[in-house]
Amino acid sequence: MTEPLVKIQGLYKLFGENPKQVMPRVKAGESKDKILADTGHTLGLKDINLEIQQGEIYVIMGLSGSGKSTLIRHFNRLIDPTEGVISIEGTDVMKLSSKELQDFRRHKMSMVFQRFGLMPHRTVIENVAYGLTVQGVAKEQRLAKAQEWLDTVGLNGYEQQYPAQLSGGQQQRVGLARALCTDAEILLMDEAFSALDPLIRSEMQDQLIELQETLHKTIIFITHDLDEALRLGDKIAILKDGEVVQQGTPDDILLHPATDYVEAFVKDVNRARALTVETVMQPPARRITADTISEALQQMKKIKGDYAYHVTEEGYQGIVTQDALEEASINKDNEQFESCEYQDVPTVSPDAIIESVLTESLETEFSLPVVDEDGNLKGELTRSSVAEVFADPDTEEETASVASK
Repeated sequence: MTEPLVKIQGLYKLFGENPKQVMPRVKAGESKDKILADTGHTLGLKDINLEIQQGEIYVIMGLSGSGKSTLIRHFNRLIDPTEGVISIEGTDVMKLSSKELQDFRRHKMSMVFQRFGLMPHRTVIENVAYGLTVQGVAKEQRLAKAQEWLDTVGLNGYEQQYPAQLSGGQQQRVGLARALCTDAEILLMDEAFSALDPLIRSEMQDQLIELQETLHKTIIFITHDLDEALRLGDKIAILKDGEVVQQGTPDDILLHPATDYVEAFVKDVNRARALTVETVMQPPARRITADTISEALQQMKKIKGDYAYHVTEEGYQGIVTQDALEEASINKDNEQFESCEYQDVPTVSPDAIIESVLTESLETEFSLPVVDEDGNLKGELTRSSVAEVFADPDTEEETASVASK
């Protein structure tokens, strides 16, 4: 596995006059409330350990007071930890001098804020170009680059307007364009979309996903909204009282909540809208690879059931039934597979959301073939697998418990 771009090890943050003196109580396991009551110190973060890979969207989520905004401000040292290591591309950020830290903030990381953070006295294009202005880039060059990013986020024609003349969604697009304009490798987004109306928020999420498909930035995204986290995140870390209570892929967290706290979070999530086909598909057990009808019939007889997926060196070809093979075999002069008719069954992508394939799953008597963009058969989507997505997690546990006895 490649070395992570960002690595956080043993990170603690205590707010107060003498945090070093209080740290032994934190490490002894005393609660956040007790430490505050006894010492007047507030525990912001406790033993945070994260690894973030280059090019992924890493979502840090939790309720108000969980420590998520405190954590994101450690990445660029807007807040210094009480203890811990913050490593970016192998460099310990805590060891940077003031000048090195300044260069690091200007070139390595950009930030998108919840309340947009735009300068009201500057035009839209001046706001977008601001990071390049700080870097000392020539005016003509920085304005040309700012224009490219305004075009990218759909704000062509708004260059000379001021932030107050824009809607909330447009202002956030300016903030996003400004962050991207510096070509910083890491994008920090602190509740970037939470101030927007639901429809505009969804549009901004769509745009971020679309941009990420071509930019491949490393994005650290803070949110209190689990639906947003599941939609955007390649990985998610859930915080509670300054501690990471679970981290993993969206599917891991949704299907295997580690604590009662996480389970309460995921309880009301529409799993069919959040899970992909790949997470619930089964291995393609019904597979035949024959070139002729007679060979296909021999392989079919060894398979449980009366249909199979025909796969050749070129990839997935279609679903064939035993009845169709037997009918084709009547013509002894033509044993090539072309004489056998495939069933009219759609393929589904491993990346498809379960909700988007419900109709196909219910309307066909066959398990749907899961085929990737290169035409390779990756699995089969059974009706029972789809049904499990809608099952109550508590019911699933009870069923599994009974079955094991």
